[in-house]
Amino acid sequence: MPTVIAHHDVKDKDHWLASPKRAEVFGPLGITNARTFVDPQNPTQVGLLMDVPDMDAVMAAMQTPEFAQAMEYDGVLPETVVFLVEA
Repeated sequence: MPTVIAHHDVKDKDHWLASPKRAEVFGPLGITNARTFVDPQNPTQVGLLMDVPDMDAVMAAMQTPEFAQAMEYDGVLPETVVFLVEA
């Protein structure tokens, strides 16, 4: 299972950190060991380190209304999302 880093910008890091939506949408995809990170110099830049069993499933899920709603709720700026997959 590859480890993935996802980083993106958010409107409010405290809201993003406290949100339950991440677990709600990642759980059914089998994503585990998700850890959150915040840039101390720019707290609107955040990241996740997580184990992802099926990256194709994650990319497909990101196109669904459920994922879009979760990202909107979390204050994620979708155009800033970048995935780095363990090589």
